[in-house]
Amino acid sequence: MELMGSDQAETLRSLRRLPTGERVATDDVRIIAVASGKGGVGKTQLVANLAVAFARQGRRVLALDGDMGMANLDMALGVTPSATIADLMDGTTTIDKVLVVAREGVTLLPAGSGRYELANISDRERAGLFEAIDTLENRFDTVVIDVGAGIGGNAVSFAAAAQDVVVVANLEPTSLADAYALIKTLATKRGVKHVRVVANMVRNAAEGEEVYRRLSLLTARFLNVGIDYLGYIARDSAVPRAVHAGVPVIVGEPKSGAGQCYLAIARKLAKTPADVGSATGGVRLFWRRLAGGSITQ
Repeated sequence: MELMGSDQAETLRSLRRLPTGERVATDDVRIIAVASGKGGVGKTQLVANLAVAFARQGRRVLALDGDMGMANLDMALGVTPSATIADLMDGTTTIDKVLVVAREGVTLLPAGSGRYELANISDRERAGLFEAIDTLENRFDTVVIDVGAGIGGNAVSFAAAAQDVVVVANLEPTSLADAYALIKTLATKRGVKHVRVVANMVRNAAEGEEVYRRLSLLTARFLNVGIDYLGYIARDSAVPRAVHAGVPVIVGEPKSGAGQCYLAIARKLAKTPADVGSATGGVRLFWRRLAGGSITQ
């Protein structure tokens, strides 16, 4: 099944819109966190392309930049926000004024770049931010989160709060080691039991499967964590061109090797049931009320 064009997507989105106050069905909400052990492995590009791909399927998508302090999801989606999460946390604006509509109907909640205080917010501040985000639950049925690289408090909290955790890695030893460290932290500190892996910047399918194989061996030996393989993204000059142009690859060069890989991953993820009940973070985003629970630390 091919992902559809923007006109068809808008038609589907109009059918999915709900009256004010009516909630999205529990089984229709998808929260996906895309994380990595180290920076520079293509995490943000994957988020941008997944967000557009899901929007083309008619889903109401929120792309959330959780890379606090080093945010650049806005550039990947080709928008220039007038306000960011930093302004929201300063109390100088509301979350509605921070939201910006990006390509193909994707809504972006942008964070600030180069802000030390954002990269080091407290648990209380993070809980307040999640409370604000939680007010958006009626507007979206799909949230794709660009999680900051590494195992810092912000990154772990965003990743552990999601139904689906997607870890991006490549064959570099440092990437594999840091990806394992991230999975270990999520498992031992937040009780995450399952992750999905995307191999990026590899030459072919065999190299992608090797990334998955190495991570699988490590986790099977030392951790009680299940790992699924979502696929690979081929090393392709279309990707740096997309970065410079501020256009997701599936928009600018959909027939490129990388573009086809992004689309294949989006299709596979869409067909795979969410890990309902796997969100184990201290704060759960939209599903806090869907589960009938309350925010806990």
